[in-house]
Amino acid sequence: MGKQKAAHIVWDWNGTLFHDNDAIIGATNAAFVELGLEPITLEQYRALYCVPVPKFYERLMGRLPTDAEWEVMDDVFHRYYAEHRVRCGLTEGAVELLTGWRSAGHSQSLLSMYVHDELVPLVRGFGIEPHFVRVDGRTGPSGGSKAEHMVRHLQALTGVQAARTVVIGDAADDAVAALHVGARAVLYTGGSHSRASLEVVGVPVVDTLGEAVEVAGRLAAAA
Repeated sequence: MGKQKAAHIVWDWNGTLFHDNDAIIGATNAAFVELGLEPITLEQYRALYCVPVPKFYERLMGRLPTDAEWEVMDDVFHRYYAEHRVRCGLTEGAVELLTGWRSAGHSQSLLSMYVHDELVPLVRGFGIEPHFVRVDGRTGPSGGSKAEHMVRHLQALTGVQAARTVVIGDAADDAVAALHVGARAVLYTGGSHSRASLEVVGVPVVDTLGEAVEVAGRLAAAA
């Protein structure tokens, strides 16, 4: 029971627990309009998206955006996203999975690169905050990696060992952040990355959150 009781999941939010692909694509294209760029499809986004985010824009523009361009695009993106996220909901089955993992005696937390002051009331509004021992959003500038945020997140958790922690997310950067702190990762194909771009990271890739939790349980138990 010791290993089982020690199992911990760090959940990603955008594109993982929160099914916000439509708002993300709309916000991205709204930002592109500001620079006269052509809109992209969800498939293009999932094939090209990466962090740091300016590198994603470089793939589309053929160059890195200037500091002034980045500020404009980032501002437009977040304003559009804030307006349209209200039409988005939790990923199918998310509540049941959170409930089941907690009921089994495991712990879980949430770490997102979405701004902290916006994230907390959003999570609270879905009634799922009690499932998490901690909810952390991004503080500081946008566009960077999750790795250092993951360091601080795990340090703030009591009784959680990185070796028995599994990060569940939809982006390659989630796995990079997990490996950075000595945790495991499972990547979910329903969000911002294509399966092909996720598989190159070398961690398990699954098509449903249910599968992600099953794999996370096995990984944590084997640690």
